[in-house]
Amino acid sequence: MNRRPLEAFFFALSFLVLLAGPASAQEAWPSRPVRIIVPFPAGGVADLLPRLVGQKLSEKWGQPVIVENKAGAAGNIGMGEGARAAPDGYTLVLAPTGNLTVNPYLFKLPFDTAKDFAAITVLATSPNVLVVHPSVPAKTFAELIAYAKANPGKLNFASPGAGSGAHLAGELLNLDAGIQAQHVPYKGLAPAVTDLLGGQVQMMFAGISTVIQHVKNGKLVALAIASPSRSPQLPDVPTVAESGIPGFDVTSWYGLVARAGTPPAVIEKIQRDAAEALRDPGVREKLAGLGLEPMGNTPAEFGAMIAAESLKWGDIVRKAHIQAQQ
Repeated sequence: MNRRPLEAFFFALSFLVLLAGPASAQEAWPSRPVRIIVPFPAGGVADLLPRLVGQKLSEKWGQPVIVENKAGAAGNIGMGEGARAAPDGYTLVLAPTGNLTVNPYLFKLPFDTAKDFAAITVLATSPNVLVVHPSVPAKTFAELIAYAKANPGKLNFASPGAGSGAHLAGELLNLDAGIQAQHVPYKGLAPAVTDLLGGQVQMMFAGISTVIQHVKNGKLVALAIASPSRSPQLPDVPTVAESGIPGFDVTSWYGLVARAGTPPAVIEKIQRDAAEALRDPGVREKLAGLGLEPMGNTPAEFGAMIAAESLKWGDIVRKAHIQAQQ
């Protein structure tokens, strides 16, 4: 009996099994719980967003998705833990705009955001709005700029702290509009909004969900949306670009990243499944209630966003001589 054809068959079969092994292992991901590090305290938008999406991912994957809050140092503690995680996709990080594009210019970090993280997707964006106290003699964006130019240094703007998104937005407005509004940093969003409502400061860039109720009851006046398009929540408020400064964009976003070196197949799976979760009507309704707009872009698109905004905000930090608040 000629055994060569039979031996050749089993050799070919074993070769195919070897080839199929890695693919099967990738297809089996996740085989244990996945955690999402949130580098801020529980209760805020950065915390609620991954919990909403994580619940859907858990249902799809058949594995727990655990959100862990690792707050401190402007988000750098949680980001650092993510940068030290194993590159296997079992530890993800919810990274707001500033942690990936601004903090590298403000702090000496023990990690490199450009090299230590792999972009997965932007889960959602949050439009910002420029609001003023009713005592400000301006009811439109153009009137505000005219008043600021006629009264250099008289207007001031609040922020939750030096280097925050609200601070950068105000400095960008100074540069693009040629005005000299003074920055007043606070230790957190709540005290900044409180003083704005009391008239101790005149204006502020803030997430729409933070101030919309104050706008509706007349305690604050919304002058312009700081995003490329108008907000469904304030449809009658024009954008800054419509109001005279083309290209002005200070949109906050919340991205999902993993440790650099995570297998591309795992990155693609997480992005694909997260994007599917963001299309769920129930999720979209809850995000709208938080003032968030779902996104779910590809890793390549998200990576391009990080690179472009890092250049943009790094330039603003240098030109405005911004330093982190100690």
